[in-house]
Amino acid sequence: MMMGNTGDDAAAVSAGAEFTGDVSYHGDVAARGALVDFAVNVRGTTPRWLLDALGSHLNDLSAYPDPMLDRRVRKLIARRHGRREDEVLLLAGVAEGFALLPDICGRPAVIHPQFTEPDAVMRAAGIDVDQVILRRPWDLGQVRDGSVAVPDGADLVVVGNPTNPTSVLHSREDILALRAPGRIVVVDEAFMDVVAEDAEEACEVASVRDPGLLVFRSLTKTWALAGLRCGYALGAPEVLAALARRRPAWPVGTLQLHAMRLVAEHGMGRPLQLERADVARERELMVALLDDAGWEVEPAAGPFLLARPPVADPEAVRLALANRGVAVRRCDTFPGLGTSWWRLAVRGPADVGTLVGEVTRIAALQRER
Repeated sequence: MMMGNTGDDAAAVSAGAEFTGDVSYHGDVAARGALVDFAVNVRGTTPRWLLDALGSHLNDLSAYPDPMLDRRVRKLIARRHGRREDEVLLLAGVAEGFALLPDICGRPAVIHPQFTEPDAVMRAAGIDVDQVILRRPWDLGQVRDGSVAVPDGADLVVVGNPTNPTSVLHSREDILALRAPGRIVVVDEAFMDVVAEDAEEACEVASVRDPGLLVFRSLTKTWALAGLRCGYALGAPEVLAALARRRPAWPVGTLQLHAMRLVAEHGMGRPLQLERADVARERELMVALLDDAGWEVEPAAGPFLLARPPVADPEAVRLALANRGVAVRRCDTFPGLGTSWWRLAVRGPADVGTLVGEVTRIAALQRER
């Protein structure tokens, strides 16, 4: 069920209509074989120090994952967020956390536009989802002022912060305002590591100990570990126990555990500071280059932008770009958006120059036809 206003995109579904887009679609589909990838929000390549350290544990693969290592990692993560170790559940990526949600809800609501995996897993489980559609600029102030409503009966509400694909960073106040008796608010903070440090301190809820909050964090994006699947959940022990009730034995492998340990022990200081600075610098340059080329770019807090190219037929241009080896993330699979929007991973000036140049050339060819 769709609720709210879908905004100003003519390609987006109309208010009250059922969204029929492919919620199981992800950007890696577009990125396969691409020479220049703006479709996947993974930062570059895995750091060399992390690869070398992981390589030293390859001989550990003959044994089952060590529960003491699991506990060590949970202690490290708990310390970072001011939590107890029983408030941390290690995951095979945040996607696993979403896959477990049907076991803890009966009437979920997902605030859109946002990552659609929660919708996909609920549909697969035969659970109806209330899609709460925010209008541009896609902020939770619309919920607070009553212009967009979360159903009173929703016992689970999912929201991203910063939200994928809009790159909107919601305030802690607005996130906490979603709480209600008998409800769990699930906050996807997969990209929170690389927002500005002061913004993270002001907006994160990973450190908020409340039985009505469940927070997901990811190592995939910041540390380029998409192929290893590393993430964790933070919440009340009884909520985590319910979430994990039907997990198989050894759900997180040995290399995953070591990757999470290594990042917790060695990545959260200077390496993370440098990564944050790189994201901020590249994002500022990217916005300036796109602005200069006439693109419409939304304000962004995360390592990706929501943008509209200055072309008459963005979908035709996107497909032509793919044929030239340039991948962008289509947005018609996000409820509330449409084909005129693209999500673009933050990249360096050379790649952005390639994108702008190719779009300009393709648009010129299309005008000549």
